[in-house]
Amino acid sequence: MRSRFLRILEDGEGSGGGEEEEEGEHEFYALNTLLLVMVLGLCILCAYLIKKYRFYFIPESSAALCVGLVVGGIARMITHNDEELNFISFKPELFFFMLLPPIIFEAGYTLRRKNFFRNLGTITAYAVVGTLISTFFVGYLVFAMGRLKVIDVDGNNPMEALLFGSLISAVDPVATLSIMGSPELNCDPLLYSLVFGESVLNDAVAIVLFRTFQKYYDERAELDEAKVGQATIAFVGVSTGSVFIGVLTGLVCSYIFRHTRIRDYPKYEVSLLFLFAYGAYAIAESIELSGIMSLFFCGIILAHYNSYNLSKTSQTTAEEIFASLACVAESFVFMYMGMGVFTGRFKSWDPAFVVLAILFCLVGRALNTFPLSAVSNLVFRRHKIPLRMQFVIWFAGLRGAIAFALSQNMPGRHKDAYETTTLSIVVFTTVVCGGLTEPMLRYAGMKRSPDHEDDADAAQPLNPQYELASIGDSEEKTQRAQTHRVRIAGYYLGFHAKWRDLDDRYLKPLFGGQVPDDDDDDDHHHHHLVVNSPTTTAAASASA
Repeated sequence: MRSRFLRILEDGEGSGGGEEEEEGEHEFYALNTLLLVMVLGLCILCAYLIKKYRFYFIPESSAALCVGLVVGGIARMITHNDEELNFISFKPELFFFMLLPPIIFEAGYTLRRKNFFRNLGTITAYAVVGTLISTFFVGYLVFAMGRLKVIDVDGNNPMEALLFGSLISAVDPVATLSIMGSPELNCDPLLYSLVFGESVLNDAVAIVLFRTFQKYYDERAELDEAKVGQATIAFVGVSTGSVFIGVLTGLVCSYIFRHTRIRDYPKYEVSLLFLFAYGAYAIAESIELSGIMSLFFCGIILAHYNSYNLSKTSQTTAEEIFASLACVAESFVFMYMGMGVFTGRFKSWDPAFVVLAILFCLVGRALNTFPLSAVSNLVFRRHKIPLRMQFVIWFAGLRGAIAFALSQNMPGRHKDAYETTTLSIVVFTTVVCGGLTEPMLRYAGMKRSPDHEDDADAAQPLNPQYELASIGDSEEKTQRAQTHRVRIAGYYLGFHAKWRDLDDRYLKPLFGGQVPDDDDDDDHHHHHLVVNSPTTTAAASASA
């Protein structure tokens, strides 16, 4: 005991230099944290000014990126200390585990679910099939340029180029959505639903595809057809498992809230809600599934069931809290990317690769947007996607932080070239394409007048009367196409009705939610709804 005490004293006497070093390190982190807080506050103020003065030519994300570029450039001129520059460099793990979850959860929790699920077929086609088309198109063109020695990438094994194709296909139209979601623009609801839905699912699909290809990457091995098939099957399995984890976590959370009195303590209520959501993300990531897809569907489930189990205080504050967290995280992400340009970490900038990659991305997106829109219009869409709307959807395919974060995990000796090219594409699409979105919406006629009401076709589900009328009015179409549309509509109506009945009778009483009043079940002209929450259930029992 005595010798241990003396050893502690001796360590304390000889630790003077260590204490000074720790104080210096503490001061270093304090000053750099102050810098980040001040810059982040500047980004938030810029977002406020953009909203107030309607500077639609520079979206909020573009402003944050430009602020980061300026601050990073100034920091580069003032100091050449690698430690300080590394502090402001982009870190993928910080992005994936701290900044991304609030953004994705807020997107799922505040999602306009009816519009999303009514357009789910088209959204899935864009996000899944479109991402696959873009991945292989961009990947093999980059591989071809490498074989021709036009750019310095691996020209022997296409898997490296396919990895780049998958990460650069991660469409992240945050800048475009910040404009389309503005109430001043009154953007077309169908356009907003398609772009928003694609942006959320596409990021998850691109990440799953990148990680799947990464498992099969070997710099010395040739790519064969069997590996492509295995990767595709693994991709489907990971996507399905991720959705299952998100739905299951959301149902467990809803069940706990439904059958306990935690609503009597709002601060615990909101805290536990956020922890369950973060748990869905962490569980999926820990078993090598997609945390984004899991968290997004967890947010949808929690909004559908659990939002009715919350106390009135939590109902009014939860969405604002999550929106504030997402706003700060988004600003931090783009600011962080801007500052990372001048860290000096990148040694290889290839202008030819940047220009070619931008062209490949534009053509690749066109090859999936226009054909998939045509197929959707022909097969199962009642409300057609006009050509001008397809053009805006094509233009809205911005690349963002997820693509850049994935580029940090590129294998091989050409990693630096892929990182700098991805960052250049992110800056170009965010600043240039994001800034041109508002004029394009205006010239394409996608901005509605303030007194224009929601398009019934975009907001209402399929109904038999409309289908029969449209069949009678569209005599120019072939009988086969008409019959196919009727079958699609009938299948949708039958499945939708069965799901609603299952949800109202069994799931909502178990997990919470909004259900039709029993007195109105036989009267289809009334739409009075009651909330199936613990509070209303207890009140009904007391009155009985």
